[in-house]
Amino acid sequence: MDVDVLVVGGGIVGLTAAVRLRERGARVTLLTADPPGDTVSAVAAAVWYPSHTDADPRVLRWAAGTYAELGRQADAGVPGVVARPTRMLLRRPWTGPPWWAAAAGDLVAHPGCGPYATELRFTAPTVEMSPYLDWLADRFTAAGGRVVTGRLARLDDGFALAPTVVNATGLAAGRLADDPAVHPVRGRLVLVANPGLTTSVRDEENPAGITYVHPRRHDVVLGGTAEPDAWDTGPDPVTAAAIRARCVALVPELADAPVLGVRAGLRPARHGGPRVAVQAGPAPGQRLVHAYGHGGAGVTLSWGCADEVAGLALDG
Repeated sequence: MDVDVLVVGGGIVGLTAAVRLRERGARVTLLTADPPGDTVSAVAAAVWYPSHTDADPRVLRWAAGTYAELGRQADAGVPGVVARPTRMLLRRPWTGPPWWAAAAGDLVAHPGCGPYATELRFTAPTVEMSPYLDWLADRFTAAGGRVVTGRLARLDDGFALAPTVVNATGLAAGRLADDPAVHPVRGRLVLVANPGLTTSVRDEENPAGITYVHPRRHDVVLGGTAEPDAWDTGPDPVTAAAIRARCVALVPELADAPVLGVRAGLRPARHGGPRVAVQAGPAPGQRLVHAYGHGGAGVTLSWGCADEVAGLALDG
């Protein structure tokens, strides 16, 4: 099979880009070091919210495009995608809508209580990543895309397979793209049985650490941490207990919910924000498209970025 585009990286950014490229008629191979279910994307809490991203028109466009696409998928019953009511609690005085409000559609501000000055309410698409990543991979291959397991020693090696290479390698982009701005942000979370919750709640201004409660079908994701340049993903019972305590204080209904597991992952962050850009390859007619550095907002920006990546790869 001749290949027009080689997408390197099988996480959420690489998979959505591969789907969009195939939908536009390109012959696409996805090269992934690990099966999608074993990538850091599979660990994500995966609730739409541009976490730890700066006010940037491109980021807003990507977030808005993803919000709309995930909303359509939720309406269509795509596995793992549910639009849930969300409460975001703010401790600082209200100074007006956040920069990302235009992307969220139905955001409304209400007076807060207790330590909270304001409560924002909006609908946020949520994604249960295991079934969703499987669905994405199936969608890609059913459309004629090909998935290959392997690694590149250098991005330039990809041009032996296709004239256009998309670099969606996450943390590995620091080495492959020689980009010192790429760094990990470790996130830890706790999974508990769902006692009947349907609303997501987040308190990102908690002085003890970011705190969020995200219900899913059978469990609830409790978070979390955001620890820059921390690489160890081994067990940390003290941090897990602290996360659970903060979340129970936020949502008391969780007090008796049994713990089902703990997870840790390295968010592929980048100082200066995501890099989505095109550059010339080593030979005439070759093109390298970078798509990495999304940090903890990979799901939130995925489909919007995928549209831009497809444009850069196919239109220039």
